[in-house]
Amino acid sequence: MKKNMGNLDRIVRILFALAMAIFYFSNIITGVLGMVLLIVAGVFVLTSLVSFCPLYTLIALNTCKSKKK
Repeated sequence: MKKNMGNLDRIVRILFALAMAIFYFSNIITGVLGMVLLIVAGVFVLTSLVSFCPLYTLIALNTCKSKKK
């Protein structure tokens, strides 16, 4: 897999996932909405760890800095 996520994008995703986990486990967000947001948070963490987002390939988006030669 080719990386298509930059560092800022990865940090924002991890912070969002952390916030959603805190909201869910402190019972601020509950029910189906809480479960959906928790699953999305898990996907965000996973994609941040591998620096690859499959949706970015569909819309031809790349937030990585390009290496200049």
